[in-house]
This record gives sequence, C-alpha cells and structure tokens, in this order.
Amino acid sequence: MLHYWLAHLAYHFSRQLPKRSRTKFEILVVLMVTIFLLPQIFVLLRPKSSRYCVQPLLVNLTSFIIFTFIMTGFTVVLTLMDPIPNEVKVAFHVYGVGSFAQGIATTAFTVAASQCANTTPELYYLSLVLSVLSVLATVLVGFLIPFWLADLFNKGMVLNRRSRAGVCQKPVANCSHLWHV
Repeated sequence: MLHYWLAHLAYHFSRQLPKRSRTKFEILVVLMVTIFLLPQIFVLLRPKSSRYCVQPLLVNLTSFIIFTFIMTGFTVVLTLMDPIPNEVKVAFHVYGVGSFAQGIATTAFTVAASQCANTTPELYYLSLVLSVLSVLATVLVGFLIPFWLADLFNKGMVLNRRSRAGVCQKPVANCSHLWHV
C-alpha cells in the first residue's frame, strides 16, 4: 500500500496548487521519487545483498523497485491530468491492490528472515524499513476505506463541498487534500 498511498498523496497535494504551478510540483515529485528509489537501488547493487538468505528478500526488493517505477508513472499521470478518466482511476485502484499484496509479501518475508540480518544486513534492514512503511500506509488507507465506500453508496453523505455538509465536513474543511472519493 506504500506505493499507492504515496501516489495518492501526491495527487491530492497537486490539486491544491494552481494548474500553472504543477510543473514545479512535478520536478519536486521526481526528486522525491529519486530519493525514495536511491536506497533501494544501492542495496540491490551491494555485493552482500546477493549472499544466501532463507527468504527471497532480493527478489522482493526487485519487485519493490518495479512497483516504485510504476508509482512514478501513476504519479505523473495523476498530477498532470485534469479530469482523470475512469480507466486511469480503475487501473490505479487495481495497482493499489497489487501494492497491498506487495506490502504483505514484504512484511511476511521480513518477519521470517531475522537470520538474514547476519548474512545480508543492508537488504534485511531496508526490507524492515519498507515493511514498517507499508504497514503504516495500509493502516492510513484502511482508515479511509469505510468513508470512501459510504460516499460511494450515498453521494454527499460523508463530504459534500457544494452544500458544505456531511459527516466529515468539519474535520476536512481546512485540509480538503486529505480526502478523496
């Protein structure tokens, strides 16, 4: 869920900016993705990372890097397009399910690979950090899912910006970028 949440967050922050300022935001997004991607590639290229580990942490890191590249593409598309076509939304949410599965796999492999801290320390500790971030992102998205579903089935019940009504109107009145349906 980490990749899904980061792209989702970038989308909402971009919507707070005027359209003419979004290219500056895109440059910032590329810099942030690079900062997020550099440790992953660094650990992947380390000679110690190819040592034997009971769990497939190296394969998992490779798939995590692939998800990061896909996240970059979705982030660029979501922040530049206005309005976003339904096909892109559906593809993004399917990607979110894949990101959730990737987070579960990362967490499961890391929990079972405590002995890899001795053989492949950089790989193990990076997997540990990515697992914690994935769990935190899953908790954040999991908190929002009931609100998204409630608003899907009863439009305007949770947040109606035009009439300034709904269950969540007061909490998000000043931070509307935190909300998404």
